[in-house]
Amino acid sequence: MRAIEDTVDDLLDTAQRHGQTPAQAASDLARRRLNAGAGPTGSPTASLRLRAAGPGDAENMALLHADSWRRHYRGAYSDAFLDGDVVADRRSVWSSRLSAPSGSATVVAEDDTGLAGFVHVVFDEDGRWGSLVDNLHVTQHRRRTGLGTALLSRAAAAVTERARGNAMYLWVLEQNTAAQEFYRALGGAYAEKAPVSPPGGVAHRLAGSPAKLRFTWPDASLLARTGRRHGVPTIRRSAP
Repeated sequence: MRAIEDTVDDLLDTAQRHGQTPAQAASDLARRRLNAGAGPTGSPTASLRLRAAGPGDAENMALLHADSWRRHYRGAYSDAFLDGDVVADRRSVWSSRLSAPSGSATVVAEDDTGLAGFVHVVFDEDGRWGSLVDNLHVTQHRRRTGLGTALLSRAAAAVTERARGNAMYLWVLEQNTAAQEFYRALGGAYAEKAPVSPPGGVAHRLAGSPAKLRFTWPDASLLARTGRRHGVPTIRRSAP
């Protein structure tokens, strides 16, 4: 029942973006979900394509990032920021990161509708905790299909291949209990709580004093193997 509101919001957003009626958007969503479960491996991720991100992905990643924040960070970030310049802020961030990706990796997932999700990891970001999964976002129509597991597992695989150490961590907002359950299910362990830093260092973008939780994976190779067991599709690698 809780998912109904998210699904309706997604249908209305999709209909508006593509000039469709809500009924057409609903039909397309049903078709995507049927196709997602009918691939050659029988896996919900079978119809996905994973690849390394490039500068041309910045706009769509910014839109997905902003949409994710609006859905899940309301109450932690100010309404003025979320309803105002959040897209421009995220566009600037991703344009900068993808034009100079040294020391990091960004993987995007695509389906027949376009961008379905992405993950960004910064290698050896912290001397104690290891590499930082700085962002993991999935579109509404791909939630609960295994894509989050696929992307996080790919980030873990990148850590084992390219980082000096095997440890990996991320931050999740204290209010985002669903994400915390997801990370625990994939072996993440809660380590500590800290204040949330304002986006772009602009203090008024925060609403009050929200907190974030650190989740850790001391050995990312264990999480990487989880992805292989679930039949995660192969990344098409671009030249370094």
